Amino acid sequence: MVHSQRQPAVRRSQFRPRKSLGQHFLRDRSVLEHILRAAEIHPTDTVIEVGPGPGILTEALAEQGARVIAVELDSRLVAPLKRRLAPYPEARIVEADILKVSPGQLLADHLPSSDLPAAYKVVANLPYYITSPVLSHFLEAQDRPELMVVMVQREVGETMVAAPGRMRLLSVKTQFYSRPAIVCHVPAASFHPVPKVDSVVLRLDVYTEPPVDVSDVAGFFEVVMHGFSAPRKQIRNALAHSLQMTTDEVSMLLKKAGVDGRRRAETLSLEEWRAVWEAFVPCLCHERPDEDPRDSSVAALPQNEGSGE
Repeated sequence: MVHSQRQPAVRRSQFRPRKSLGQHFLRDRSVLEHILRAAEIHPTDTVIEVGPGPGILTEALAEQGARVIAVELDSRLVAPLKRRLAPYPEARIVEADILKVSPGQLLADHLPSSDLPAAYKVVANLPYYITSPVLSHFLEAQDRPELMVVMVQREVGETMVAAPGRMRLLSVKTQFYSRPAIVCHVPAASFHPVPKVDSVVLRLDVYTEPPVDVSDVAGFFEVVMHGFSAPRKQIRNALAHSLQMTTDEVSMLLKKAGVDGRRRAETLSLEEWRAVWEAFVPCLCHERPDEDPRDSSVAALPQNEGSGE
């Protein structure tokens, strides 16, 4: 349990949050209780934390006995973090850009080879502007976490858990790799400085295998991206325009998939997207080798003001 008698870390920090890094430091310790309960931290756990800031969450994780690898981009915070975490030998502070190091390499570089975990968790108060890239970084990794508990912008969190009827590209991507659920809502006043939007704590139980049987993940998401290329249009029109096909051709393929072409992309379930992908396989045009297939899904995320502990 978090020791409530301690002063909020942000008050002890000598550093002014950097707007360029989307830094908003958490000052409401009750939120930590929700995060820790959702993460189900045990002394044998290995946890990667993204953007520890002044270390309020890092310390709480270390107090639970977890082995923590906290990755911080802001060089000003590294030395203070190391001093704060000095009483916890299982906590490691790493100065790096999380998007430039794979999870597997991060674990291998900072844990003894004889002590590498079979599974790990990710706990993070994510800057809003890198939410989608960070999620992709872990969910698409060869070494995926078993669980992620992240703080994200409320609108983004609600999109990630949305049911058919309110789905977006981000919803499909998140639910392809994990089972997301909102743990709690976090008002903007819980941070310093106060952001313009509220947040949510989100728990993602990561699948070992996707819930739909897809042999070509890149092709599957290519079809989904085409479908969401004009989300306000009927899906037959969006696909026809994006794939440069006639409406009749698209309607025929959608009928084969069992999907009414008059529907919008937001109404389709993962299983229906699988059927659409299967029908449209001959029409696919995969990314060139020098392109990152994650780029287009990242672009679907609203780039709003940042958060970050």
